[in-house]
Amino acid sequence: MEAYAIVIAGHEVSEQGYTNLETSSNKVKNSFKIKKFDAILPKMARTVMSGNGIRWKYPWEGQETDIKTGLIKTAYPTANRNTRIACALSHWLLWHKCLTKDEPLLILEHDALFVTKLDYDKIINSKYDIIGINSPAAATRKAHEFHDKVQATHALIQPVPTIDEFNVPQGLAGNSAYIIKPTGAKAVLDAVKEHGLWPNDAIMCKQIIQNLGVTKTYYTRVQGLPSTTVT
Repeated sequence: MEAYAIVIAGHEVSEQGYTNLETSSNKVKNSFKIKKFDAILPKMARTVMSGNGIRWKYPWEGQETDIKTGLIKTAYPTANRNTRIACALSHWLLWHKCLTKDEPLLILEHDALFVTKLDYDKIINSKYDIIGINSPAAATRKAHEFHDKVQATHALIQPVPTIDEFNVPQGLAGNSAYIIKPTGAKAVLDAVKEHGLWPNDAIMCKQIIQNLGVTKTYYTRVQGLPSTTVT
């Protein structure tokens, strides 16, 4: 398995987050090295998107219902639209790398922080194609309900919990830390082809992507750094 952290080159917050992440991984004695993956810069987002034949299909204001899926797409607070697109594209490129290399990847955002040594073999041998390893605390909406439902079951790796109405996209806890297998990468890349590019944590929802799981043990948490996509 290779591990990648999405880092905005030269960005003080992002670079410091990566340093903290790397330090935390060493502290819990993970056996793998976390490689930097240069995030797509906002100024390049539209070019990269069009160059790969991708179209943005998510609202910038208010809500709309996606006809194909029946899901309600709710706009994210975003001052610079290109930052949101760039974030989604950075994940998209790593999904593509996973499929091309035909091996699982651990994908991390710069604000992830390890709190427990990753039990990779146990996770990778599960039936799930994409597995979230992150604590929901301060990482996702209805975090307490997410946590309670995950901890209420005995399964070490389990389906993404239902915490909202059926037509609200529900997935991993913030997409700050997850393992993706080639089968999962193909599924989410195909979803982008069919539905267009959405924020990565919206398109990677259980209503669209099959075999989406989470770990009962939280191996990472978010650092609580200032957002690089809202501004």
